[in-house]
Amino acid sequence: MDRGGNDFLGEAESLLGWWRDAGVDCAVQEEPRDWLKPAPAPAPTDAAESGAGAPRGRSGRAEPVREPLPDQLPLFHDWLKASDALPYAAPHAPRVCPSGDPASGLMIMAAMPSVEDCAAGTMLSGDVGRLFDRMLAAIGRSRDTSYIAGLSCLRPAGGRLDQAGATRCGEIARHHLGLVAPKAVLLLGDACSKALLGIGAAQARGTVHRIATPAGEVAAIVTLPPDYLLGQPAAKALAWADLQLLQETLA
Repeated sequence: MDRGGNDFLGEAESLLGWWRDAGVDCAVQEEPRDWLKPAPAPAPTDAAESGAGAPRGRSGRAEPVREPLPDQLPLFHDWLKASDALPYAAPHAPRVCPSGDPASGLMIMAAMPSVEDCAAGTMLSGDVGRLFDRMLAAIGRSRDTSYIAGLSCLRPAGGRLDQAGATRCGEIARHHLGLVAPKAVLLLGDACSKALLGIGAAQARGTVHRIATPAGEVAAIVTLPPDYLLGQPAAKALAWADLQLLQETLA
């Protein structure tokens, strides 16, 4: 009898526990109650919790507050190396950070590191890099007398920038340009041109553009990226015309 009673009490306690987990908080209630009605959200305790004063997008929802970007180039370099706020940042994801001389007057921006670049730790490596070095030599420059960076120092999965990532990378690149303040920047390919000029490379070529930065305007020339030229050798004549325009701008 005792054993049966204990079993009954255990089953009853188990059943009551199940109902408690389901949200039933009393056995009998005089007033009718809608048990399926969602519980009211707790009132915010202050303006920070409610999002008051935060910037809002077109949907009216509060946008996340972004950390301020470092306002000195060495600190910005450190930020690129370590920040998890960068688009496409992930644990152990390789980063290919800027190289060369930021005081050279010439900044060159590629879209992102290739798989080969990630392995080498250098932007524009391998066969692409050898062609790129010849392009620089043709205008009397080298990697040591240029400053080379990626629109993104991380390679996204699939090797393509999505719209949100490209927009944020463009904002970061504009800040980067302001810190370096080169005499001119050479943008390699479509992704860089769209992120910083709002138009594709085919439309942007042949013109000296002006990119607004926090430190003032920077002259920009767009050309075809070396990886494209490897597959389309006939397009090298177009790239040479772009490099001559770059020389005139730097003169």
